Amino acid sequence: MSKLHVVDHPLIAHKLSIMRNKKTGSKDFRELLNEIAMLMGYELTRDLPLEEITIETPICKTKAYTISGKKLAIVPILRAGIGMVDGLLDLVPVAKVGHIGLYRDPETHLPVTYYCKLPADIDQRIVILVDPMLATGGSASDALTKLKEHGCKHIKFMCLVAAPEGVAKVQEDHPDVDIYTAALDDCLNDHAYIVPGLGDAGDRIFGTI
Repeated sequence: MSKLHVVDHPLIAHKLSIMRNKKTGSKDFRELLNEIAMLMGYELTRDLPLEEITIETPICKTKAYTISGKKLAIVPILRAGIGMVDGLLDLVPVAKVGHIGLYRDPETHLPVTYYCKLPADIDQRIVILVDPMLATGGSASDALTKLKEHGCKHIKFMCLVAAPEGVAKVQEDHPDVDIYTAALDDCLNDHAYIVPGLGDAGDRIFGTI
């Protein structure tokens, strides 16, 4: 079973409280989202493997460490996931970035991929799938399925706010994928919005309310 990691650092909790406030404008919302993404990235990359190397400082030769093995890829779920990419890239500038766009057919209710562009070596990378909201879990689960269809075996999902329903959906469909969130909220309302949540993340990022 996948693990749920609630990254409850005081700085993250403080910034998230400002984002939840309906009076917070798009500029501040975007900046805070990037800052939280970077802070969460420290926890999410905690288990990256290291290898020992030898370097020469201005004083002498010494042993040092560098990240070894698989490199990283960041894949946002369009459109709101884009708001988390820059924060992670500030932390890991060499990571490659893919994009997945999904919508649900109104008649069949099945997922339809309208855009998918991934790095050619995505199957050789540790993939961080990002979306600010984990509500019903449908989009996250579909995007994870799409990544696995491209050969991805090492995937982590990162969101800002999660509902228990969404967590349960992802854990059921993808028990091998750990979930990282800044907050586990109470539930979904009748319109599938997270309660208390922070509204529609995409609208608040791009000012399309």
